[in-house]
Amino acid sequence: MTTALLLWVLLWSLIAFALMGIDKWKAANHGRRIPEKTLFLSAILGGSLGALVGMSLFRHKTRHWSFRIGMPVILAVQAAAALGVSYWSTFVR
Repeated sequence: MTTALLLWVLLWSLIAFALMGIDKWKAANHGRRIPEKTLFLSAILGGSLGALVGMSLFRHKTRHWSFRIGMPVILAVQAAAALGVSYWSTFVR
């Protein structure tokens, strides 16, 4: 179960990171942009760390308060959930 969850998070982190890079490239080259809903959804599905790294590395969406606050909040909620599940499976079962 743990390995599958880690693979899930890794996959979505790579996807979210790539989406940030692609959207930044499209913004610079006047292409059709990736909707913000899609960027947030990729983070919610497990790619929040990749989205944050992509935001920082590509300097993309860093002026948008919804991203500057939303992505770290999503990551914090996911980390808290992971810690809660870990605690539950270790001590409560």
